[in-house]
Amino acid sequence: MADLHIERIAAVLVDYSVSVRQGDLVQIAGGPIAEPLIKEIYRLTLARGAHPYVRILLPGLQELLLEHADTSQLEHVSLLDTLFVERFDARILIESETNTKRFSQSDPSKQVIHQAAGRELKETGLLRIASGACRVCWTIFPTPAYAQDAEMSLRGFEEMLSKACFVDQEDPIAAWREEERSQAQVVQYLAGKRELRLVAPDTDLRVSIEGRAFRACAGTQNFPDGEIYSCPIEDSAGGHVFFPFPVREEGREMRGIRLWFEGGRVVRESAEQNESYLTRVLDTDAGSRVLGEFAFGTNRGVQRPTGNMMLDEKMAGTVHLALGHGYAEAGGVNQSSVHWDLVCDLRQDSAVYADGQMFYKNGRFLIGS
Repeated sequence: MADLHIERIAAVLVDYSVSVRQGDLVQIAGGPIAEPLIKEIYRLTLARGAHPYVRILLPGLQELLLEHADTSQLEHVSLLDTLFVERFDARILIESETNTKRFSQSDPSKQVIHQAAGRELKETGLLRIASGACRVCWTIFPTPAYAQDAEMSLRGFEEMLSKACFVDQEDPIAAWREEERSQAQVVQYLAGKRELRLVAPDTDLRVSIEGRAFRACAGTQNFPDGEIYSCPIEDSAGGHVFFPFPVREEGREMRGIRLWFEGGRVVRESAEQNESYLTRVLDTDAGSRVLGEFAFGTNRGVQRPTGNMMLDEKMAGTVHLALGHGYAEAGGVNQSSVHWDLVCDLRQDSAVYADGQMFYKNGRFLIGS
């Protein structure tokens, strides 16, 4: 990426997303390919009087763990991860994959064991985020692997990412504050509503949101960001939904996912590709067949699916549903080691109703200024 954009991204992350303060313990984590961004975040963190701790994540280590570890090793929870989650004031986590299909030959049963082992620590981390004890932001560094998945050149992917992060604008932080204002209008409209109905091609799904709050996301927990989310009542989902975009989970790609809900749970599932792995994920634990999130994407810098969920779930004109763990700050109580986002395209022949009133049509809200 152009040096100017690296500097702008780092400045937004440090001064806006996690608001680094003097004396903070700050984790900065990413792969070697993200070195330019890691260094700039490190420099700015020092300039703010905080204490940065860098963790470089070497490619290939997780694959070695899944190939050679026994069950006790798979169930072991890293003491370093525990320290970062339980003690640090701020964390900037940079996704920087050089091979997005690296787990394609790993044993999926081992992946499930390892993922389930981190459930308690994940819950601790989410509670600390919800309480404000720790500010965490996940971001992405443009790599050739991400560009290939998106079927773009690396330069094209970088330009798209810059627009999605608003760093192509003179004052990115001001732009994110304006995005927050726009999202607040939707949050206000949905306050007090009882039921949402989602209608789209091969989709008709109802969920209860009675008593649940919607939350605006404008660059403080993800970067790029752009979503408005809540947690449905756990036993309320009924109907069926189709997810047309490819989904990658632990290096495996699934396409054409369809889910059928009764009483809040997935009672039937199918996929045009990798259906057996879809079922394995859904059977991870007691909460993995329950909806933990219902969210609208609002970022118009992301205009087509990229194969990267951090970007795809933010795409304006979509809704994403997450199976598994719910968010306490939005009233969610479902617990699971899984939180798996799936994106539904609403840009054509689609609508969302709140208590029977259409407020969203073909990818756009019908409310607000």
